[in-house]
Amino acid sequence: MPVARLLAATIALMVVLLAGCTGNDEPPRPSGEISVATGNQGGVYAEYGAGYGDLIERRLPDASARVLHTGGSVDNLRRVGAGDAQVAFTLADSAADAVAGRAPFTGRVPVVALAALYDNYVQLVVPADSPVRSVRELRGRRVSVGAAGSGTALLAERILKVAGLSAGKDVSTLRLDVREATAALAAGRIDAFLWSGGLPTAAITELRRTLPIRLVDLGDVVADLTRSYGELYTETTVPAVVYGAQSAVTTVSLPNFLVVRRDMPDAEAYWLTRLLFEGQSQLIRAHPEARRLDRRTAIATHPLDLHPGAARWFRESHP
Repeated sequence: MPVARLLAATIALMVVLLAGCTGNDEPPRPSGEISVATGNQGGVYAEYGAGYGDLIERRLPDASARVLHTGGSVDNLRRVGAGDAQVAFTLADSAADAVAGRAPFTGRVPVVALAALYDNYVQLVVPADSPVRSVRELRGRRVSVGAAGSGTALLAERILKVAGLSAGKDVSTLRLDVREATAALAAGRIDAFLWSGGLPTAAITELRRTLPIRLVDLGDVVADLTRSYGELYTETTVPAVVYGAQSAVTTVSLPNFLVVRRDMPDAEAYWLTRLLFEGQSQLIRAHPEARRLDRRTAIATHPLDLHPGAARWFRESHP
């Protein structure tokens, strides 16, 4: 975790611990249907969300889970804001735009966080024999920038912009989800695709079985991306071992949050947070990114507030 984010997590933890106690009586468990908005099939949100939905079914006897496959972060935030989903996965940059009411949102979305989960990594995927070695070399090529309503699409357009490329003009862009994008790359219908997800992403791992692929280094756009859009973006690397590459590649990462509406009852938010940590071993079986869930850093949810019910769980669970 970058130093700035670790410092923010430490400060947030101190605030939670000093906020006073609400008492040790266990709040009532939620009941009824709980809708969980995830993401594209073949992506980490879908697998992590399926595991989380199963936790709800197993550990909240009066509740049921409905796991929704969606376009991704932007779609999820809209659903939570409208009350069409109770809990959702989202990227931090999409969440920042939502609470500020910036495009692609038409007004402020009243969402808060239950926890920071893990970091997403931007992955620009091309066939192994592609001549493309940088974002700028996508000029004139067919590129999937992510599904409509996804955080990938939002970030992909920003990456193209800081690289001096206009989506739809300099680059022929398609809006495909990750499974559609891998199929299109394998069939030669596109030249590359951008994807923002955890490591490894199942659809990309599966693609490697039929098509030799390579990740394009994004080191030449990270500084411009941070300068233009803020410090939620962090320069990092995708280790070679993730997809069997010969060497690691530089990319950009940013946090993922689990979010709910601000007006969710405290007891429900408490239990939805508690389930994450008490069921972590089960979530790891759903996707290995759940290993990164850490009580000490999960409260670093800037720019979102932490829900009071979640804050209570973090406070009362602290040794």
